[in-house]
Amino acid sequence: MGSCRDVYDFAAKAGALEGYVYPKEMDVSYLPKWIEHIVQGYRMLPEEVREEVQDLCNATIGRAIQSLLPVIGEDHDAVKKLKSIVTDELPSSPDDFRRKNRISRGGRDIPMP
Repeated sequence: MGSCRDVYDFAAKAGALEGYVYPKEMDVSYLPKWIEHIVQGYRMLPEEVREEVQDLCNATIGRAIQSLLPVIGEDHDAVKKLKSIVTDELPSSPDDFRRKNRISRGGRDIPMP
């Protein structure tokens, strides 16, 4: 797969997971394989791509983790695997959509003044 396709594939899986685990009842039997695919997809991205999207990954995966913690706990393998691709502190909740010191304008992230 080309880089753009890899990014899309990773982002689609990560975003779908975030929506699936958002606080409600869920079938957790789907999680191990799904999360393994997400982690593999992340690790397949070129380093420069990971660096460019890491803050977005931290937010999306972090919110998913926050949704999972009350259901499966911090010691569950799925949570540990997801945390392995987050490089910053987790968002405060599944509803925390703040972006640290950045806004999007015209398809580009720019620092906030």
